[in-house]
Amino acid sequence: MDCLFCKIVEGTIPSKKVFESENILAFHDITPAAPTHVLIIPKKHIPSMNEVSHEDMSLIAEIHQVAQQVASDMGVSESGYRLINNCGPDGEQTVHHLHYHLLGGARLGTLTGISSSHK
Repeated sequence: MDCLFCKIVEGTIPSKKVFESENILAFHDITPAAPTHVLIIPKKHIPSMNEVSHEDMSLIAEIHQVAQQVASDMGVSESGYRLINNCGPDGEQTVHHLHYHLLGGARLGTLTGISSSHK
């Protein structure tokens, strides 16, 4: 499989890890969009949120628990942060391995969800 995040999980591509468990890996994004920008992924390859099965729901819960811990560890839990999952082409998903972006460390702009061409 030619999946960037699977290669990070197996260690063939290095990452700056902030959390690792049996099922979940969290690491710094190489092109941060905020002062704190961490990616949180399941170690199991799931292409996107659309492919999450009923059996995978415990992984989603674990990802959210890890997000709480990482936000606290990174010092952004009190000031606030965003947890984002991009799904599919219109959602701007660029890596086809389920992942969440944890963004914080600064006041983040308003999200409208609509590009200027659709207003």
